[in-house]
Amino acid sequence: MKKVVTLAFISMSILGFSQEKEVKKDTISTLSEVIVNSDAIVGNKFKAKNKAGSTFYLSEADLKVFRQDDISRVLINVPGVTIQESDGFGLRPSIGMRGTNPDRSSKITLMEDGVLIAPAPYSAPAAYYFPTAARMKAFEIIKGGSQIQYGPYTTAGALNMVSTQIPSNFSGNVTATYGSYNTKHFYTSIGDSFKNFGYLVEYNNRNSDGFMDIDYSSKDTGFDANDYIAKFRLNTDFDAKVYQSLTLKLQYSEDASHETYLGLTDTDYKANPYRRYLGSNEDNLITDHFQMMATHYIRPIQNLTFTTKAYRNTFARNWYKLDAVNLGTSSVSIKNIIEDPVKYSAEYNAIAGNNNTVANALRVKANNRNYEAQGVQTVGNYNFNTGKIKHDLEFGVRYHEDYEDRYQWVDGYAITNKFMNQTNNGLGGSDANRIQSAKALASHILYNLTIDKLTLTPGLRNENIIVTNNDYGISDPNRIGANLKTTENKVNVWIPGLGLLYNFNDNYKLFASLHKGFSPAGALSGEDAENSINSEIGFRMNKNAFATEIVIYNNEYSNLQGADTMSGGGSGTGDLFNAGNATVNGLEFTASYDVLNKSTAFRLPIALSYTYTNTELKSDFVSPSWGTVKNGDEIPFIPKNQLALMADLEHKKFSFAANARFIGEFRTKAGQGEIPANYKIDDNIIIDLAAKYHLTNKVSLTSNVINLLDSDKGVARTPAGLRPSHPFGINAGIIARF
Repeated sequence: MKKVVTLAFISMSILGFSQEKEVKKDTISTLSEVIVNSDAIVGNKFKAKNKAGSTFYLSEADLKVFRQDDISRVLINVPGVTIQESDGFGLRPSIGMRGTNPDRSSKITLMEDGVLIAPAPYSAPAAYYFPTAARMKAFEIIKGGSQIQYGPYTTAGALNMVSTQIPSNFSGNVTATYGSYNTKHFYTSIGDSFKNFGYLVEYNNRNSDGFMDIDYSSKDTGFDANDYIAKFRLNTDFDAKVYQSLTLKLQYSEDASHETYLGLTDTDYKANPYRRYLGSNEDNLITDHFQMMATHYIRPIQNLTFTTKAYRNTFARNWYKLDAVNLGTSSVSIKNIIEDPVKYSAEYNAIAGNNNTVANALRVKANNRNYEAQGVQTVGNYNFNTGKIKHDLEFGVRYHEDYEDRYQWVDGYAITNKFMNQTNNGLGGSDANRIQSAKALASHILYNLTIDKLTLTPGLRNENIIVTNNDYGISDPNRIGANLKTTENKVNVWIPGLGLLYNFNDNYKLFASLHKGFSPAGALSGEDAENSINSEIGFRMNKNAFATEIVIYNNEYSNLQGADTMSGGGSGTGDLFNAGNATVNGLEFTASYDVLNKSTAFRLPIALSYTYTNTELKSDFVSPSWGTVKNGDEIPFIPKNQLALMADLEHKKFSFAANARFIGEFRTKAGQGEIPANYKIDDNIIIDLAAKYHLTNKVSLTSNVINLLDSDKGVARTPAGLRPSHPFGINAGIIARF
């Protein structure tokens, strides 16, 4: 396959490739200002509001209000989206949609510029790599029947992140901010377009000392992340009979984070939520990611276009972190220690640094993994009219390969006089030594048929997947294959969908959709695919300065799928488990109004979003991460209620914005009725502020307040113990454009 991808890059470089004409603004009601961009799958708010299914578009103008570099804060106002915080900076977010477990965003289809971006989307979808939010110019969230073009995960939804585009004229940007906990952000870009050539170069750095303090240690708990991007485009004349463009994108990022899986006991959290035990002193995560993508766009005739993308992503990570404690008889996981510090008092005193230990008592695991994902995809669009009937046809095919290579080991440490010192070097491959890989051929067709005020959107997707697991065993570090165990699972599934959109007039729209939900099977025997039947019905209104949308949905699972991950509270094998029948339903509501819509000097848009989610498991089983499950239990990690309110006062010289969000309580183990205290995350209110003052048309001062009320409520109990969100913080800086 490497030869195939290489050949595709060479072939497309010879042909000529992707980004199209720039537009001035993005509105809900103006069709003439549609963005033509082969990296986007929706394009703008107008298209989002004319989809026969639930679709949400965050434009560049939306993102500029708060200029958040934490993806958790970017998406929290989107209805139907669940965010599970872990580090307070949004470095490795856990995102779910419509009742799916948010653990490492593994149940949604993640894309950047229309291409799968999770490290190994089919074989190991947990997103330990996540693109830098600060370099994105739009976020597209697709749910319901609108998402079947964007598999393999069609149950919950898809998220496409649109990166900075090559500008139409010479321009650049420099942004620098500094704030609490020595947090710094620097971003710069420069680009230009000529008649037949365009380019863009970007650099982004984000670093912080962190807001946690390790007992008896001077180490910080922050991170340092760099992102480098370059894009180059060749194109024919815009008025060429056959227009073509070829864009090459290169991206490299590196990240060093002093992050841990070790949280706090309830008692210790109440005393100081920003404490870290000495046992996490050596915990750190080192990553690097490289992407190479080529995009070819061609318009052979006026109403027909083809967009072809060849891509290759590589990702390496080693999360070196405390895993267990062994004081002489057997190892006890950090999860069990934190859940019952009385039963495991000796082990607790070891990780807290209260007592000296023997050599190798603290077991620090090197979760060393390498990932690769590559493929080629083509999407064609053809539209035509027959009388008053409009036809819009989309068809596409993708060949994709990926793998996850686990080559892990465990080092030994001891606590001596409140100092953590290494006492043994583990042997590579002695903890986990396996490669899980996948090959997938996917295709889809979607037909938009518009007859007067009615649009019907039937669609069909096919996923043909082979997942293979090669386990060399912990006694074969050189992978000779003497004890090799190979398992394989094949899935060939058809995923139909049907959408309906009825325009009463330009202001009122009714939509509904019905489609099959699917998630790929694992490689091991019994790891079945996830299957569901999903339906939704919604209403949109956009009149004068007021807009609203309400959606009711229902997902009926014939097999809900879970995963045994440490981040989700399990043992960390990564194996899938079958949760059987389940029902998820809910309501999503948004409304916005410009209070000062008649003013010529000011704007005051106010936006409200609300999400209600109800979940019910309908089988009895035992799960390594969800606990002992009974019929009628709720799915863990899903709050029933989420509410967000945003207001933004705008003037040509300044702006001031506030965002308040309420996240209801949720359980961290499956259950029903009142949530036990040791498996409960309390409801929480977080308020953020943002202000800008424009010194000139090109230079602005900016400031953000994070967590105005300084809420210190716990936001997670997994992997092992309570952990907080970002405390009160202030960042200020300058933005210069040229």
